[in-house]
Amino acid sequence: MNATTPDDGALQQPTPPQIEPALDAASLTALRAPAVRRLLELRAERRLTRTHVAATAQCLAVSDRTVWRWLAAATTAPETATCPGARRTIRFEITDEVRVLLAYWHGNASAVHRELRARARAAGDTAPTEEADTSSPGPHARPAAPVPGGAPPSAVPLLDPVPSLSTFLRALRRDLTAGERAGYRHGPEAARARDVFGKRPRTWRNHVWEADHVQAPLRVAADGDLVPPYVTWFIDCATKAITGLAVTPGMPTRASILAALRSAIVRTDPYGPFGGLPEHVRFDRGRDFLSRTVSTALIALDSHITVLPPYSPHLKGTVENLNLNATRMLFAALPGYRPKGPRRRPDRPSAQPPMSFEAFTEELLAWVVWWNTEHRPAELHGATPLEAWQTDPTPLNDIPATDVWSFTLEDDGRPRTITSHGVRFKNRDYVADWMTGQVGREVRVRFMPHHTHEIEVCSPRGRHLGTAHLADQATPEQLGALRRARTQRARRLRAEAKAAEQLRHDRFAAATTPTEARRLDALTASEAARELDQHDHRDLAALALPDLIPPAPPPDAWATSNALKARTRSTTSKPLEDSS
Repeated sequence: MNATTPDDGALQQPTPPQIEPALDAASLTALRAPAVRRLLELRAERRLTRTHVAATAQCLAVSDRTVWRWLAAATTAPETATCPGARRTIRFEITDEVRVLLAYWHGNASAVHRELRARARAAGDTAPTEEADTSSPGPHARPAAPVPGGAPPSAVPLLDPVPSLSTFLRALRRDLTAGERAGYRHGPEAARARDVFGKRPRTWRNHVWEADHVQAPLRVAADGDLVPPYVTWFIDCATKAITGLAVTPGMPTRASILAALRSAIVRTDPYGPFGGLPEHVRFDRGRDFLSRTVSTALIALDSHITVLPPYSPHLKGTVENLNLNATRMLFAALPGYRPKGPRRRPDRPSAQPPMSFEAFTEELLAWVVWWNTEHRPAELHGATPLEAWQTDPTPLNDIPATDVWSFTLEDDGRPRTITSHGVRFKNRDYVADWMTGQVGREVRVRFMPHHTHEIEVCSPRGRHLGTAHLADQATPEQLGALRRARTQRARRLRAEAKAAEQLRHDRFAAATTPTEARRLDALTASEAARELDQHDHRDLAALALPDLIPPAPPPDAWATSNALKARTRSTTSKPLEDSS
């Protein structure tokens, strides 16, 4: 037998096993309203029994008494049938005024709660004072002090009652998203990190390119100086292939973009096999990208330009992801790497010597080759960018390298003439051997921005004639001496400006109690008078009046103009004329 007999002789039935609910808590809560409505229909038809209630309670994982209570609440208040078992008390919610306070306190919920409580205490302490009888002997309560550094009282909502801190924090977690909380604390960039972005459909090669600058977080040795290198590159969005790049020591310019564009379009060695003319080029609102030279070159190459709105790096996610991967995979492993962001302590000087600009360029080009030939992005489903490029049947539009060079040069915009000194451009003379016998010919100048050592000379109709070089170019020794002189002058000016700033800097004594500010570095009366005398002193040369006493006349043997002779004094004294 399954039943057992205890010592008192009574028959004890076995305990039925607990049945775990088949649905999760959210599904069971969602099924409450349909179940209660069905039970109400059975009650209206006079067919409701305890069996129905027990079955409903077992399915919803609650007790029978809870279901009877839901039915009673739905009978007295029909609106409760839409959400049975929900709490009917008025709960605290985050309002627009509280959101403004959160932005004021940069997401500090405890500070906002303290200011809400201080506002409520101030209102509670001042209300009895205004309505109290003047004959009451009790002293009036003092208003509560505001929170130090808080918002004006008019901007703080008056809550009655003020929720507890735990309730306030629970309301923040319920009514504000994680992105809003991060935005209040760290700014819009932190809020954007928690947004959801769509993904563009994959297209074909050379359909869309994206371009951008990225600064390597390290310094390289370039011509005796330590400068941060910048990389300008173009990437194909369909195959994730880096089509072209240019490395610049220091800040990049539109010349860097044109150099990277040439290397991206040309498919011959050493730039191939990626390249060709792109249909669309997408970049941000950088000043160099929006320059007339870059826009003219892309329009001449029959490419549509898409300028993205400001503060929207997610709209060019392919090149932004490339910048992030280059920082993590390449730059972090190079000597002298310094991660971006605030540092609590200054970085220690690196024990390794800094890389040269040439070595950095070699490392970068080797990494680009690895990216294009061995790296397998997840979006390519196991293929490398080279394999994705070669398997794409889209035809490529190629143009000769000489035409690419011509399209990516900036036009001077005015006709010039070849003289016996060459071509005059920006107050400089440029000469070439092919100019022999062509003095007087009208030409036009095309040049690479910021590359003033040579220019390209074309005919008025655009036919390329040849390259001209700077006629009188300074030697490397002269350039080095000039650079050192400029550096010393800049260092001296900074030191003098710093010393002058120290003279204007006022120092005050530190205070631990509310007292008036007290200046330090007190001067004596004699020191102040002496310094004022120095400021009031004027140079005697500035006070001189050279025209007060005319100079003596020059000797007769000198060739002196009549205008200068009139400004000299006479050697013979003239008798005074009688005024009468």
